[in-house]
Amino acid sequence: MRTGKIKRARLWTDVRKDWDLYAALVPGLLFLLLFKYTPMYGIVIAFKDFNIFDGMSASPWVGFKHFEKLLTSSGFLQVFRNTLLISVYKIVFLFPLPIIVAILMNELKHMLFKRTIQTIVYLPHFLSWVIVSGLFIDLLSVNGGIVNRWIALLGGEPVKFFIDGEVFRSVIVASAGWKEIGWSTIVYLAALTGIDPQLYEAAKMDGANKWKQTLHITLPGLVPIILLMFILRLGSILEAGTEQILVMYNPSVYHVADVIGTYVYRIGLGEQDYSFSTAVGLFESVIAFVLIVAGNGLARKYLKRGIW
Repeated sequence: MRTGKIKRARLWTDVRKDWDLYAALVPGLLFLLLFKYTPMYGIVIAFKDFNIFDGMSASPWVGFKHFEKLLTSSGFLQVFRNTLLISVYKIVFLFPLPIIVAILMNELKHMLFKRTIQTIVYLPHFLSWVIVSGLFIDLLSVNGGIVNRWIALLGGEPVKFFIDGEVFRSVIVASAGWKEIGWSTIVYLAALTGIDPQLYEAAKMDGANKWKQTLHITLPGLVPIILLMFILRLGSILEAGTEQILVMYNPSVYHVADVIGTYVYRIGLGEQDYSFSTAVGLFESVIAFVLIVAGNGLARKYLKRGIW
């Protein structure tokens, strides 16, 4: 009891001492409360037969009906598979690339050239997916696209990149990499500045070349941030790029590209089945939470590092 009073008194003293810092927290806390926590009340829709005219409170409770429908629906199982495949492809092929780009950019010594390269690789991040989609459609179009022109010049047959289900996932992964790899390097470049330069000097004196310096100094120095980014990426594994796919796909590739986010959009807004789409969204959030906790637990167990 006495310990609790001492802690409260100490907290009150800290608040009075640094009241301006605590006041600066208020806008952020209000933002979280209004836009993150308050909307969570809408989760109850997943357990009701929601009717837009009756409202949330008057709609009847149905328990786990929509979750049972979700887990037994062949359409959702296909969507779930697509989501996992596209996310795994992005992790396998795209996650290492920002690390490699950051290491290469860190080796550039001419500052003007380095900043020019940084600007070029960062720029696509600031383009909307609508613009990026338009660019790739023009480049990969069967009728007049420069890529298919090259293929024809080499004697090949035009590839229907946006219609052929066998190649559409590759387009999704490649366009995501082109847009976001440069921006993701910022985190790793910042981490590289925290590595002690004296370690490299000592390695040079021992005769270590650039490859050995990268292998034994740079990569170990990046391990904490790589681990952090990987765990966070695990948490969004069921978010395979909803906005990207929504503006790029079409009914002919639904069977390979329809992911949870686009499925929720089509069912919730297209068919106005708000309860089912909410159940799908809640399912996605629960899986993401489990993956983050599990990833952090495994990292702490085997690598002795974690987010918390």
